[in-house]
Amino acid sequence: MTSQLIKKKIITGDEIRKAFLNFYYEKLHKIIPSASLIPDDPTVMLTIAGMLPFKPVFLGLKERPSKRATSSQKCIRTNDIENVGVTARHHTFFEMLGNFSFGDYFKQEAIEWAWELVTNIYGLSSENIIVSVFHEDDDSVKIWKEDIGIHPKRIIKLGEKDNFWSSGKTGPCGPCSELYYDFKPEKGLQNIDLEDGDRFIEFYNLVFMQYNRDHDGQLTDLKYKNIDTGMGLERMAQILQKKKNNYETDLIFPIIQKAAEISKIDYYSSDERTKISLKIIGDHTRAVIHLISDGVVASNLGRGYILRRLIRRMVRHGRLLGLKNEFLSKLASVGIKLMQENYTDLKNNSDHILSEIKIEEIRFRETLDRGEKLLDELISSGQKIITGFKAFELYDTYGFPLELTQEIAQENNISVDIKGFEKEMSAQKERAKAASHIIDLTLEGSLEREIDLFDKTIFNGYDSLDSEAEIKGIFLESTLVKEASEGQKVLIVLDQSSFYGESGGQVGDVGTIFTNDLEVLVDNVIRKKNVFLHYGIVKKGILTLGQKVKTKVNDLARAKAAANHTATHLLQSALKVVVNQSVGQKGSLVAFNKLRFDFNSSQPITKDQIFKVETLVNSWILENHSLDIKNMAKSEALERGAVAMFGEKYDDEVRVVDVPGVSMELCGGTHVKTTSELGCFKIISEEGISAGVRRIEALSGQSAFEYFSDKNSLVNQLSDLLKANPNQLLDRVNSLQSELFNKNKEIQKMKNEIAYFKYSSLSSSANKIGLFSLIISQLDGLDGNSLQSAALDLTSELGDKSVVILGGIPDKENRKLLFVVSFGEDLVKRGMHAGKLINDIARICSGGGGGKPNFAQAGAKDIDRLNDALEYARKDLRAKLLSYSDK
Repeated sequence: MTSQLIKKKIITGDEIRKAFLNFYYEKLHKIIPSASLIPDDPTVMLTIAGMLPFKPVFLGLKERPSKRATSSQKCIRTNDIENVGVTARHHTFFEMLGNFSFGDYFKQEAIEWAWELVTNIYGLSSENIIVSVFHEDDDSVKIWKEDIGIHPKRIIKLGEKDNFWSSGKTGPCGPCSELYYDFKPEKGLQNIDLEDGDRFIEFYNLVFMQYNRDHDGQLTDLKYKNIDTGMGLERMAQILQKKKNNYETDLIFPIIQKAAEISKIDYYSSDERTKISLKIIGDHTRAVIHLISDGVVASNLGRGYILRRLIRRMVRHGRLLGLKNEFLSKLASVGIKLMQENYTDLKNNSDHILSEIKIEEIRFRETLDRGEKLLDELISSGQKIITGFKAFELYDTYGFPLELTQEIAQENNISVDIKGFEKEMSAQKERAKAASHIIDLTLEGSLEREIDLFDKTIFNGYDSLDSEAEIKGIFLESTLVKEASEGQKVLIVLDQSSFYGESGGQVGDVGTIFTNDLEVLVDNVIRKKNVFLHYGIVKKGILTLGQKVKTKVNDLARAKAAANHTATHLLQSALKVVVNQSVGQKGSLVAFNKLRFDFNSSQPITKDQIFKVETLVNSWILENHSLDIKNMAKSEALERGAVAMFGEKYDDEVRVVDVPGVSMELCGGTHVKTTSELGCFKIISEEGISAGVRRIEALSGQSAFEYFSDKNSLVNQLSDLLKANPNQLLDRVNSLQSELFNKNKEIQKMKNEIAYFKYSSLSSSANKIGLFSLIISQLDGLDGNSLQSAALDLTSELGDKSVVILGGIPDKENRKLLFVVSFGEDLVKRGMHAGKLINDIARICSGGGGGKPNFAQAGAKDIDRLNDALEYARKDLRAKLLSYSDK
């Protein structure tokens, strides 16, 4: 295979990947499949480097998969997202080819094999390769010069900043050597500047992890030296396919071509700005389909925010290309087809990926429409400048590029605070860096890292709520200690436990850990990396490391959780029957007092559907189905039709909870033995929580009984209060509503009469200014609707050449002001704008508002300056109306 690759003038991205993996496989490396973009490591939000899945191995916390490994790892970074599409090589999604040694081979083999790969397999000429080394790494210099035979001038020595890798202030570290491709070797070897991005591209990095750095900065040799390398697949494709940038390689360009086709433009003849938009869309498409495939759901937090931001950037740049209709799913289909051979999950999850993208695109287009409305309001308010905060809000929340905001503002003779915008943008970038692109390999003071020191906790609580155990770890405020005394809050690690640890949406058990002389009240149990952490407080005695104890789970609390968990399974099955077979779980909470179930649905669930779901679940409860729970191979479970939660990670052996003929799911939670133990089931709420995701809260068992009891008590109280028996309550309430409606009509009529009495006399006292009539007056005690009616009635009475400005205090206790401005048609035709004027008036009283050219309203706080505001309006309008009369 490798000889065939060399003969080809152009090598595809798939061939580059396969050649790399096959090469190292022949060097006795185990090929490791790409890990999910959602890492097990809690210190990072996404998989950001090829070595991240091996971090616990490098730390010595987990067994190495083999002495040697190789992988093609999908990665995502967004810390420099503003460079995507602008530079030749920045991406959000990229693939990192890597070979790793865990205490096996070191510099000699790593350098020799890297050279063999790039020259013999990929066919790069030695004339096009420059290498960099750490300036103190004489071993690497010697290997490159004497064993590989590279000309000394092709070996560039650099300092610690460029060629010394470290994970943080302390921990494993070491020098690195990087291979650069020289696009312009004809320039010679004098004064080489590797920062020249037009000439050089770094494509293969060899990290020699050989030291440990302590708190004093001292370096000591590691007992086992490791190799960690990374080759950017997209960069190698650019080199071998002889493209100007990574985007024009076969890994990304088919998506760009499709975007250009939909936009009816030609990529190669487009201007630079258009090309940037096409590149961003091509790059983000790959990131989005993989994020969704790995289980990320668009939201305003964490990974979900990253996904949502990427989708919105795509829509925004599509608009710049003139794409007004939905287009993302078409590009996603191209991306899936492009990558599904190497990432089979993309094909398996394609329907879900396309559905999620469509939902989020529709939602954002609605947001864009609201953004346009907001921009229109800002313009019509009369403001002379759009603040940096508002411009950034339009950009970040509503998807408006700054250039578009500037363009629309300029058309309306309004400026934009660019410096303020840039300040807000910088603040957001700092927030984005919280999801750091540095992988922490230090071992100091973190509960997350200490957890790796413990063996997996054996859970023996399915069949018994009582067990014996040994104390394996005690934490006080995330610090490991040897003992804890009465009154202290602790986290306890046991070798085995009957306590269920929070997982699969089900809350952790409560109960006690005890001996004759010890009592610890446990109020929660969570899992971290299969280690159970028992949260509690020492009520009696001394808790010590290695102590033999007994565990006892609160049986009533466990029974409630078990009932709610089984009810959740029945609920999902009922939703599939009543609503749609495509209904799938998006999240859940199984608590002691209730259950919560999130699921995909583009439409709200109707009252009739809720009733049918409740009826169906309760019928299954009455049928008294026995649950069949067993372990089996995941493949067998899926073949039998068991439902797996999308995006969830499962072992090869899984636990299957089967309610025969009703439900079959992969689940590690606790459940009842028969459905009749649930007693009854009641849905108490249904709502939308995000685009395409609905949430149901429900009760079962004792909680449902308590709910019905509370409702019955409420009905009895209402019956006593309204002096009607329960069967007559509806008629009684309807009668009261009718009476209230009629009374409110009478009250409103009286308000209108009072308002008319207050303003009717104003028309006779209108000031004549040339051709125009002007009323400026204070009217207190009128609400907003009444004040609006007064202004419109007076304008109608005075005619097209009239101006009415009213200000007043509706309620003296609240100390707020209201203003209304109404212009006759003649003044609107002359260019007068009520919205602009009222904003200037209200601002005098620490307020603001806006509206249309003929009518506007505003609110304000400073009632002491009401007269000043009205006087300002009087002077401003007198001058303008006189000028119009003279023409």
